[in-house]
Amino acid sequence: MKIPVIGCGRWGSFIAWYLDSIGHEVTLYGRRGSKHMAAFEETRTNGLVTLKDSIHLGYDIAEAAKADTVVVSVGAQSFRNVAAELAMAGFKGDLVLCMKGIETGSGKRLSEIAKEYLHDSDVAVWIGPGHVQEFTAGIPNCMVIDGTSDRVREKMVEAFSSPLIRFYYGYDLIGNEVGAAAKNVIGIAAGVLDGLGLTNLKGALMARGTREVARLIAAMGGNEQSAYGLCHLGDYQATVFSKFSHNRAYGEALVSGTPYDELAEGCYTVEALMMLKEKYGVDMPISTAVHNAIYGGACAREEINGLFMRSLKKEF
Repeated sequence: MKIPVIGCGRWGSFIAWYLDSIGHEVTLYGRRGSKHMAAFEETRTNGLVTLKDSIHLGYDIAEAAKADTVVVSVGAQSFRNVAAELAMAGFKGDLVLCMKGIETGSGKRLSEIAKEYLHDSDVAVWIGPGHVQEFTAGIPNCMVIDGTSDRVREKMVEAFSSPLIRFYYGYDLIGNEVGAAAKNVIGIAAGVLDGLGLTNLKGALMARGTREVARLIAAMGGNEQSAYGLCHLGDYQATVFSKFSHNRAYGEALVSGTPYDELAEGCYTVEALMMLKEKYGVDMPISTAVHNAIYGGACAREEINGLFMRSLKKEF
C-alpha cells in the first residue's frame, strides 16, 4: 500500500520506518527547512531512526492528498491546520491519526476536528504504549486502532499488524481518544512525584488517575472501561515510569525548575481537560493539581499535600 506519513518528528519518523519495514511504500512529509527534514536529507537519521533509501521524502501535502490512505503524526495543537490543508487539496481517503491530544480552546478530540474538514473520509486513531527506542530495538508491544467505521478499523488493523506490534480493535472512539490524551497528564504528575522523591506514590497515582479519567469518559458518552485498556492504563508503563517519556521528564523538570525543550503534549491536554471538567461536571483532582502547578504558579508539593487532605471517601 502507498502511504504518505505527514509529520517528521520522532513518532512520525518511526511510523514511516515501521510501515516501510512491513512492506508498505512510504513517503515521509515534513516542512521544508525544518530541522527534522534537514537531518533526514543529510544523513537519513535523526538519532532515533535511520530511514532506508526505500522511504521517500516529500514536502507537498497536496501530493500526499492523492493517496487513498494518509497517516498523520503531528503535534495535536497543529492538527487543525493539517486537516484544513488536506481538505483544500481534495483528500477524500482514509485518515489515520497517530498522535494523542485534545485541542485547547475547543476541547475537541482530533477525530472530531478531522471530520469538520474531511467530511467524506473515515478516520482511524492509532494509539497505545511504546517508545521509538524500544520498537527499533525489536522490543514488541500491543496497541489499539479505533475508528469512525468498522471498515476503516478492520482495514488498518490488517494492514499495520506485525510481530513487532500486535493491534487490538477499539470500539469506543470517545474513550480511546480521551484516555490516550489524558495519560500524558498523568505522566506529568508522575514526573512531579519523581522530582519530589515520592516515586512510591506512583501506584496510587495510577489507580486514582485512571478513576478520574474513567469518570470523564463516561460523562462524555464513552465507555469508562476504556480507561483501563491500552489507550490509558495500558500506556502507563511507557509514560509514568519510562526514562523515554517526555511528559514524565517534563514533570520532573517542573519541580526542579529546569527548562525542558521537548514536546510534552500533556501541557496542552491539561488545559483542555479543565474545559471538559467544567463542561461535564466531573471531579478531576489530579489533573487539576497538574494544571495548578503548570499554569497557576502553585507549589507542586503543596498540590500533592492537598490531594492527601481531600475528604475521606470510598475507593469506588
